[in-house]
Amino acid sequence: MNAPYPIEAALRDLAARVEGQLRAAAERQGLAGPPRLAGAFGYALLGGGKRLRPALVLASAQAVGGDASDGSLAMRFAVALEMVHTYSLVHDDLPCMDDDDLRRGRPTVHRAYDEATAVLVGDGLQSAAFAWLLAEPDARAAALARLLADGATRMVEGQALDMAAEGRRLSEPEVHDLMARKTGALLQAAVVGGALAGCGEIRGMDEVGRELGLAFQIADDLLDLTSDAATLGKAAGKDAAAGKATLPSLVGPEEARRRAEALCQSADARLAPLGARADLLRALARYVITRRS
Repeated sequence: MNAPYPIEAALRDLAARVEGQLRAAAERQGLAGPPRLAGAFGYALLGGGKRLRPALVLASAQAVGGDASDGSLAMRFAVALEMVHTYSLVHDDLPCMDDDDLRRGRPTVHRAYDEATAVLVGDGLQSAAFAWLLAEPDARAAALARLLADGATRMVEGQALDMAAEGRRLSEPEVHDLMARKTGALLQAAVVGGALAGCGEIRGMDEVGRELGLAFQIADDLLDLTSDAATLGKAAGKDAAAGKATLPSLVGPEEARRRAEALCQSADARLAPLGARADLLRALARYVITRRS
C-alpha cells in the first residue's frame, strides 16, 4: 500500500515559495505608493494562509509536464491569482458586505486601518495582479489574463447573488450556480491556468477545476457549521445567522459531505491519465474536503 502523500509538508513548501514572490510584489508597491496605503497593501497580501489557489496553479502546471519553478509563467499566474483572491477577501470583510472583524486569526484590513483604505487596497491588489502577470512578454500571458479577468467577474457576480439570497430559500440549481461563481470561479481558474501556463492547453482541467471549486465551497460551508473561530481564523456560524444559501442548509450536512466526496472522486478519476505527475494535484483535491480550516 502506498504511503499517504505528504500534503501538509508540500503545502508549507509551496506557500513559502509563493510568500517570497508576494513579498517582492508588496515591496514594489511600497516603493511606489503612499506609506499608509503601501502598509495596508502588505498587511493584506502577507497575512498568511495556506496559499491553496497558487498551490493548485503550480500543481496543475506540474501535472501536464510544465514548468512550475519560481521563475515560470505558472508562478507569475499563481501570484496574480492570489492577489485577486486577497482583494476579494478584503472587500468581502467590509461592513457593507460580510462585516467581519477577523481574517486568518488577526484583524481584517478595515479594522487594522480603516474602511476607505481597505477599499483602496482591494482596488490596488486587483490592478497589481494584472501588472504582475503581464510584466514579461509571453504569448500565453494574454490568455491567462483573460482567464483571470473572467474568474474575477464571475466571483463578483457570485458575491452579488450571495447577498441577494440572504434570508431566501434557493433551489438546488441556484445554490450550485452561486457556489460555482463566488468560490468556484477562481479555483477553477487556478487549475485551468496552471495547465495553460504549463503546456498552452487546458487538457480537461476545466472540469477538474469546476469539481474542486464546488467541493471546496461545500467543505467551507460545513466548516462554518461545525468549527470555531479559533480553528478557522475567522468568525464561525455566520452563514446560518445571516440566512445564507448553502448546500448543507438545503440538503443537510451528511448529504452535503457525501456530495463533496463524490466531486473529489470524480476529479481524481479525471486526473488518472496523467499518472504520477498529477500526484500533488490529486492530494490537493483530497485536501480540499478534509481540511480543518
